[in-house]
Amino acid sequence: MDDLFLERIEISGPTLASLLQRVSSSPGDVDGLIFGQIHRIVPSNLSDDSPAESSSSSDQLIATVTSFICSGKTVSFYDPLGRVNPRRIDYLRVDSPDHLIGWFSARRKTSNRPSMRELAVSSSLSSQFHLPIEDSENPKSTNMASSVFFLLTTPLADQLIHTHEYRSFQFRSSNQRLEPRSVGIVNIGPAFRGHYGSFSPKSGFPPLVCELRRSAMSVDYDEGSLSAKKQAGKDQKEIDALADGLHVGDLRRLVGAEAANYTGGIEEMYEKMLAKVESLASDVERSSAMIYAQDKRNRKLRYRAARIER
Repeated sequence: MDDLFLERIEISGPTLASLLQRVSSSPGDVDGLIFGQIHRIVPSNLSDDSPAESSSSSDQLIATVTSFICSGKTVSFYDPLGRVNPRRIDYLRVDSPDHLIGWFSARRKTSNRPSMRELAVSSSLSSQFHLPIEDSENPKSTNMASSVFFLLTTPLADQLIHTHEYRSFQFRSSNQRLEPRSVGIVNIGPAFRGHYGSFSPKSGFPPLVCELRRSAMSVDYDEGSLSAKKQAGKDQKEIDALADGLHVGDLRRLVGAEAANYTGGIEEMYEKMLAKVESLASDVERSSAMIYAQDKRNRKLRYRAARIER
């Protein structure tokens, strides 16, 4: 059982936001379990100056947090001395399909450094549960005697804006210490497409019902003259033409091998639709200005007519 070094710990933006929301909505301090995977990455550094030499750096271990379970209180799966109870952990993790890689503790108005009890909990957890390392090149999975720890705190002094501070640690059984690790927040976007290149969804997208329905307010509302209705229908047809050939079922192509090609078409479609909507918004703004000017002239005429009648 090796005590290996984690290069960094990654967590997606929605997962981190969900964790912060769960912590902030709790009435007091809480703790919980963290689930995820450990991947072995072998980066290669190729140099153009010496093409005959291709140096490959050492393996890097990356911990990826995929989900968490918040107990809603403290001392939920361990005793006051920091000794972990495996039965409580099995009870909490029964609904999680991922591997247990560590735990988190959320405290309010405290310093952002681990306590002695949190160190004891991490030590007890790493001695009973080992992190499985997934390696695509080596099907035989290996384990490491370690654990991941997230510490979330709030500032000591009251602030107008509610903020959270978070740090990640790796417990090393060799020196019985919690060593800080950098946190990488993975978000969805062009800069992070490499993270989803080999991703395949476990379940397909649910059927989405997309129907154009008119509300009761729109039925009772007078849409204006016949020419305005024809123009609105023409604008709607132009917007629908931009989305011609794109269906809700094709959203599954946003992930996987063809995501890079498909997202370009989606982005181009949205750019054209936004340009058309911006043009319609400009027309509405000009029409509103003309209506306001006409209403102003009508008020002046009514005022003059009222003076003449007197």
